[in-house]
This record gives sequence, structure tokens and C-alpha cells, in this order.
Amino acid sequence: MTLAELMAFAGRHPYLSLALGGLTLAIIYNEVAGRLSGIRRLGPAEVTALINHGNALLVDVRGASDFEKGHIAGSKNVQMTQFDPENKQLAPAKSLPVVMVCRVGQTAGFAAKRLRKAGFTDVAVLEGGIQAWQAADLPLVKGKR
Repeated sequence: MTLAELMAFAGRHPYLSLALGGLTLAIIYNEVAGRLSGIRRLGPAEVTALINHGNALLVDVRGASDFEKGHIAGSKNVQMTQFDPENKQLAPAKSLPVVMVCRVGQTAGFAAKRLRKAGFTDVAVLEGGIQAWQAADLPLVKGKR
């Protein structure tokens, strides 16, 4: 496709062109903001390594019923409705690596920002959430613990 064809398309479809431009800017903003936040986004393999070698605390912010259906072994369930960085399960881990987990990674990102503001130094999010963990064929445990 040539530049002339692209400009002709943009002229014929101004709303599509504006939507594409807006989405592009939103994606760029999201990426830049994520990199400047100090919160790492880790894939399932990186989280596994952190669990095995880094003494990481995994915090699953999904609802209790979703947590009981399947969660990463050793993770703690702290639902967003009760999420507080000074929670007795979280406060002792300020100097440990903390990995936030949710269904797809979005809600965990909000919780991770709150932890960073509360003084947690090593905060990460499981990129893609529990769905990415399952897609990588990694095990989940059922029940409350």
C-alpha cells in the first residue's frame, strides 16, 4: 500500500481514521505509563521462577468463588473489596517480591499501584492473569487454600 492510497482511504473514511489514531495513542500512552509505574509485568514462566527462587508472595484479587475454582498454589486471596496494603497478609511482605494475580491482569494492575504507593518495593503483575497461567498449561489448585 502506498502513502497516496493510505491518504485516499483516510479521506474516504475519516471516522475510521480518527478511531485508529485514537486507539494508537491510547496504546502508546498505556505502554509508557506502564513502564514508568515501576510495576513489572511478568509472564507465567517468570512468575514460576520467582516463586521457586525469589520467595515471592502471590496475591490473588479475584472473588472467593473464582479463587476456590482454581488458583496458583501458595497464593493468598485478598479480594479487591477488602484490599488494603496494610492487610495482615500483605504488610509483612513489603520487602519481598509480590506478584498480583487476577483473571486477565487488569485489576491486579490497579492493586499493584496501590501497593507501590504504600511503600512496597518489588511489585509485579501476572501478565494476562490466571488465563495466561492456564494457557501455559501450569497447574491450579482448588479449594480455599
